[in-house]
Amino acid sequence: MKFDWEANWRIFLEASVVTLQIVATALLVAGVAGLILGTLLYSTRRGGVLQNRFVFGFLNVLTNFVRPIPFVIFLTLMGPITIQIVDSRIGTEAFIVPAAVMASFATGRIVEQNLVAVDPGLVEAARAMGASPWRIIRTVVIPEALGPLILGYTFIFVAIVDMSALAGMIAGGGLGAFALQYGYQRFDWPLTLITVAVIVVFVQSVQFFGNWLSRKIMRR
Repeated sequence: MKFDWEANWRIFLEASVVTLQIVATALLVAGVAGLILGTLLYSTRRGGVLQNRFVFGFLNVLTNFVRPIPFVIFLTLMGPITIQIVDSRIGTEAFIVPAAVMASFATGRIVEQNLVAVDPGLVEAARAMGASPWRIIRTVVIPEALGPLILGYTFIFVAIVDMSALAGMIAGGGLGAFALQYGYQRFDWPLTLITVAVIVVFVQSVQFFGNWLSRKIMRR
């Protein structure tokens, strides 16, 4: 049975809105939490402006533990925690929780790597002028790494879009579930291709904007 676009186009529109909701919410949470995590990983490491062996060791081990877990497994592993947060383990909100958590750890590592790449000489110069650790991070390190950070956040955006395709596993909806239910399972290949094309255009648009913004900042 083929998908009747004239009669059911609202289903496609609703799936698109759900995907946007998942991606936007998870990216917002991961953007903030990942920035905090990455900054702590950078500043508490050996030689960092807030060097703390215990804090760095704990955060580093925790990040290394979470990141390698395949998301489909992490989705089920987070079930009990998701229930405590949104009072359910199925639905769009229940999917956003593990997606945001997984993306936060990935973002944290990307932030850390970009901050580490900042010229240590700039940090030492700021220290010599008496700047506090948080002032150094806020006014020297993060601004210097801003261009690469934007590219990193663009990568995380694409990763979250990939994760959103699994939302249908827990009745979370979205374009991934739409393509599976109305395209793949009904052998409606044109519908599947249309859905994929919409996702590709969406991702490429954000990727293009991220690249443009990053280049503009790094040229300053």
